[in-house]
Amino acid sequence: MASANRIDLTNQFLIAMPGMVDDNFAGSVVYLCEHSERGALGLVINKPIDIKLKNLFEKVELQLARTELAEQPVFFGGPVQTERGFVLHEKQGEGQSPYTSTMSVPGGLEMTTSKDVLEAMAGGAGPRRVLVTLGCSGWSAGQLEDEIGRNGWLTVDADPAIIFDTPVAQRYERAVSLLGFDPRMLSNEAGHA
Repeated sequence: MASANRIDLTNQFLIAMPGMVDDNFAGSVVYLCEHSERGALGLVINKPIDIKLKNLFEKVELQLARTELAEQPVFFGGPVQTERGFVLHEKQGEGQSPYTSTMSVPGGLEMTTSKDVLEAMAGGAGPRRVLVTLGCSGWSAGQLEDEIGRNGWLTVDADPAIIFDTPVAQRYERAVSLLGFDPRMLSNEAGHA
């Protein structure tokens, strides 16, 4: 049973504060797919790696038929399970996802880890808007809340347009702007009144 004062940050962005010392997360925006009393799971949405989707598909022996996705970068999703692919995408239709390992996120997005979503994309179908990562970000029970309490992260309701439609170099700034202020106003000094 959840306690009355527990926060649920599912479908929110975690925005790294300027003082973030962990290189995995410095300057990052993380989309939280799940946050519960057991911990949190998310994907970094603004750190592309040197692999394009067409190359990733070749590595898993699939031919990507959707040319509009071929040059899209694969992202560093976080330091956990870095050899595993995670596909963040819009929900397709009503009801249950057509893919075997899919987590539905309240707010209309899904995160799939099974190869069948890649097979659908390779065949020209599948979700229209996708963000593919290698690895994910994970926090054990209470860990994320502790990091937020120590001014490591800002949180704000996620906007799918930042994930799918915003140029990578602008995602951090656009996520901060959802809070209503200029990112240059952020300080890496923690203050307590």
